[in-house]
Amino acid sequence: MTAAWTRIQDLKDRLEKKWRKGIFLAEWITPESFTPLRIPLKHPTARELTHDFAAARDWVVHWVFHERSPTQPGFDIEWHAFTHRSLGKNRLPRAVIFPTLADVVYFLGKNRQVQQFHTLFHTITNRFPQLGGLLLEHPLTVLQHDKVWEKLLAILDFMTGHPRPGIYIRQLEIPGVDTKFIETHKAWLVKLLTCVLPETAVDERASGQAVFENRFGFLSRPARVRFRFLDPDLSIMGLSDLEIPAHDFARLPEQPDTIFIVENDISALSFPPFPNALVIFGRGYSLSVLCQARWIADKPLWYWGDLDTHGFAMIDMIRHYFPRTRSFLMDEDTLLSHKSLWGKEPSPVNRDLPQLLPHEARVYDALRNHTHAPNLRLEQERISFALVRRAVKNIRLRWNKHAAERSFTDAHPIQAKDNSC
Repeated sequence: MTAAWTRIQDLKDRLEKKWRKGIFLAEWITPESFTPLRIPLKHPTARELTHDFAAARDWVVHWVFHERSPTQPGFDIEWHAFTHRSLGKNRLPRAVIFPTLADVVYFLGKNRQVQQFHTLFHTITNRFPQLGGLLLEHPLTVLQHDKVWEKLLAILDFMTGHPRPGIYIRQLEIPGVDTKFIETHKAWLVKLLTCVLPETAVDERASGQAVFENRFGFLSRPARVRFRFLDPDLSIMGLSDLEIPAHDFARLPEQPDTIFIVENDISALSFPPFPNALVIFGRGYSLSVLCQARWIADKPLWYWGDLDTHGFAMIDMIRHYFPRTRSFLMDEDTLLSHKSLWGKEPSPVNRDLPQLLPHEARVYDALRNHTHAPNLRLEQERISFALVRRAVKNIRLRWNKHAAERSFTDAHPIQAKDNSC
């Protein structure tokens, strides 16, 4: 039997692909959408019959053996009758036809799954009719959750009775449901809750790490800001290295004159002393949590990140909230003077960054256009610490405590704007 001829396993593989799309399960609930399913077969050619008649005969027997009978559901064979030049009148299976959906289900051996889905569908929609469409779109997901549907429905009962509850998930009093259960099933719960809750109880704009909590009105773990006072006179009860919720940082009792943001933790820990200043430990693209601290908007704000495309993307992002932000040690001279320490950036950014200043844009364009080397990156911890001290000293001389605000505004005349969170 040649490999080119369709076999029973080939037919099953083809139908399994449709099964994995959930098509047959959905049609079981809406049987009127099913029409007899015809699947063509690749059969022996006239030439192959002449040269390998025995194999062709075995192939025909193979299909007839599996054909539907009064006692066995399955497929009917559509025959192709022809007259062969040397073999005379013959006929070959040309296609198989499944008259009913039950025939398909039996052939695939999926009777148990179909009955299970049928039961779950009606149990769920009896309590939440609005879920019918979702269940038909994702029938295999319904089956994957078969052992936890009572808990899922209990969550839906609670949320429809208490939309946007304003509590932590940990505080839910639902039998058998704990934080880990919610975490494990968040993706499916998002779809379920979006269907059953009124539009006013779902925040479609929610994003970030706590997207589930924000979307459905739960309290979430507050974003935190780690910072270190660079002036011992600013320490709070002798503490200089602190990490506090972002909303508390927004009301910081000691508000220094100068702010630094440094991405690398060790670079922030070893950052040189600076009068009436603090350094914020960078959070990458999560720096937007600083937008609550509006008091920063009127202060000189200096950013130092890796000399790569993402470093400049972060400058562009933070300027959305703090337009006066300045970068340091992210210039072309610093990049070229550390050539022996260059590395590679795994996934560079390649989009326009309109908030960059001209000298920053030149370096960024050189990086994204691979001017000096492909996917070039200079990590900030590789930069000479003597150069770091010198850069900070120059900032200190230029932006002294008495003239910082006036000089800063003159040097970077960007209109302040309210870019609140």
